[in-house]
Amino acid sequence: MRMPRVFQKNGFVFFFYANEGNPREPLHIHVRKAGNVAKFWVRPAVTLASNSGFSSMELRWIGEQVAENASLIEEKWHEFFRG
Repeated sequence: MRMPRVFQKNGFVFFFYANEGNPREPLHIHVRKAGNVAKFWVRPAVTLASNSGFSSMELRWIGEQVAENASLIEEKWHEFFRG
C-alpha cells in the first residue's frame, strides 16, 4: 500500500495512507519511528487518535510538530486525494 510521506524530522516519518477509508476519514496524519506508530487528527484541533509505543514525551513533541506543520499536512492531503 502506498504511503505518501509528508515530511520527516529527527527520524520520525509523518505520512498518510493512499487508502484512508471509504468514505475517507477526516484530515489526519500517521507518524512512525522504530516500530512505534501514532495517528493524529489535524483539524479542527491537533488531537491524538491512536498510539502504539510512543512515550508521552514523544507524543507531546509529535503533537507540536503536527500543529506547526498543519497547513503543510492539509495542503499535501488535498493535493494527493484530489489528484
